[in-house]
Parts: sequence; structure tokens; C-alpha cells
Amino acid sequence: MFAAALWAQAPSQPAAPAKPAAVKPAPAKPASAQPAVAQPAAAKPVAMPAKAAQTPADPVVFTAGGTQMTRSEFDSMMRSLPENVRAQFGGDSPEARRRVAEQIGEILTFANEAKKLKMDEKPAVRVQLYLQREGALANLFAQHLTETNKPAGEQAEAWYAAHQRDYETATARHILIRFQGSRVPLKPDQKDLTDAEALARTQALRERLVKGEDFAALAKAESDDTGSGAQGGDLGSFGHGRMVPVFEDAAFSLPIGELSQPVKSPFGYHLIQVQARSVDPLEKVKPEIEKKLQSEAAQKAMEAVKAAHRPALEESYFGKAPASPAPAR
Repeated sequence: MFAAALWAQAPSQPAAPAKPAAVKPAPAKPASAQPAVAQPAAAKPVAMPAKAAQTPADPVVFTAGGTQMTRSEFDSMMRSLPENVRAQFGGDSPEARRRVAEQIGEILTFANEAKKLKMDEKPAVRVQLYLQREGALANLFAQHLTETNKPAGEQAEAWYAAHQRDYETATARHILIRFQGSRVPLKPDQKDLTDAEALARTQALRERLVKGEDFAALAKAESDDTGSGAQGGDLGSFGHGRMVPVFEDAAFSLPIGELSQPVKSPFGYHLIQVQARSVDPLEKVKPEIEKKLQSEAAQKAMEAVKAAHRPALEESYFGKAPASPAPAR
């Protein structure tokens, strides 16, 4: 995690202090004809207190495994870590920075010891390091393609218009009567009805509902779908692709509140009542659509790069390439 984030450079060598400029001695004054006058003794200079050592503007704050980082370098590294990694360590508090530094320090220390043993010079290790580096760069390139292929707003709107049914949901309840061969198991001491017997029973239950009996009470007492039956037949809300096709067709075509005729599925006969239908608005699903389109565009860009830069492989060594499968029609 951290190896790819490290870029700390070796500490720069301090500049050598500048040599003081050579001072030429002043030329001696010619002797005066007048007698010399005694001058007063020069006053002793007042001793000034020594200057306190100044703190460097960007001090070294981390040293491990022969590597040093200044405060600005460590701050830059922390900012470059992924959000989820920073969150795992507790953000950017001093305690979080210490936890990160301790882990990086451990990595650098062990890596430095490995270098002392010249482990990085072994052929197998050099190959491993090479592939790790190239793999990291490939991942960064894929991330770059994703970030630079964000869809325009109208693309998301057009996709939503063409796939609006994917965001349609129905809320419904049902009563199920199983028949022989149904995927629903028999209840204890329950008769295994034939298809005709199950249909007749379903029609009888429908007549009772039409006459005004309570749907939820009848579902609890009669439905062979024990899961929804205990909830009065309630199936909650569901989208396309969640139910078997015949049930879905009924749920997304029946008028709201109307009781269906018996609908046959591999589970048995259903009496279905749709209570509501709705479509998620574009504003709600737009981020999801944009993410999908962005991912697809990035994948398409990657495929284009792959197609334009296929590796040259010698057939005498690698063998012939397998035949491409015929495109589906």
C-alpha cells in the first residue's frame, strides 16, 4: 500500500559555507611631520548574547531505513494516500500520522536490510519488482482513463430514457396455490393437488375476494407461499427481473388495485393484486448511470489501446494464436 506512495528523496547536502572575501590590508599612512598625539584607549565592545539556533522552515521529521522525509514531504505523502486508507488510520491527526509513519518505517527498514543483503539484485526478485512497478503503472493508467471519460449530462439522460423500465418498481401482494411438481414444498398433511384441482381452488378463492373477503386474512389462511402468506401476501416492492416472467408481466401490466385472474407459474397458480407502481426519477439514479457509463467508456478506451498495441509474439516459441470465436448474431 505504502511502497507505491513513497517518493521521499535523499536529504540534500547542506551547502558549504561561503568563504569570506579576502580583505586587502589598508596602505600604511605616511609618517606625519607633527608629533604624535596620544589617542584614548578604544572602548571594549559590549558582549551580545549568542543567537538562538533557528528552526529550519521545513525540518526533517521522519528517518527510517536510510530514508529521510521533511515535514512537507510527509504531508504530501499523507495527502496522496487514498481516502479509505487515510480513514483507516484516523484521518490526518498527529496520532494518525504516527501510525502511518510507523508502518512506513517498518517497510523501509526491512527493505533497507534486504538491500544490504543484495536481495534486490537476484534475478527472480528483479523480475518481481519490475512486474510490481509496471502493474502499479498499469493500474494508474486505468484510473486515468476512468477519470478522463466522464459522460456528459445528456448522455446520462439519453441512457435513462432508453432504459427507463430498469428503474420501474411495483408493489404487489399475492395468494399462491401449488400443484403437483411445484417448486414450493408441501405443508405437513397437505394434499398434493393436480393442476386442475389447484386451478379450481384458485378460482374459488378469487370469487371470495371479489365478494369482499379481506385479501390479507385469506392469504394468511390459504396461501402456499408461507413467507409472504404470513405477511398477508405482501411481496413488497420489486423491479424487473426479480420475479418469474409470467408474474412480472402481470405485475407491470395490471391496473392498480385490480385482482388478476389465476396466473400459472412453475410455483403454482397466483392471484395477484398490484398496489402501486413507480419509476425512480432521473435525479435519483443519475449518479449510478454516470458511474456505469464512465466505467464502460474507460473499458472501451482500454480495449482500444490493447488493440492498437498488441504484443508481437514469435509463433515458433509461443505457438499459434487460438482462433477468435465467431461474433454472436
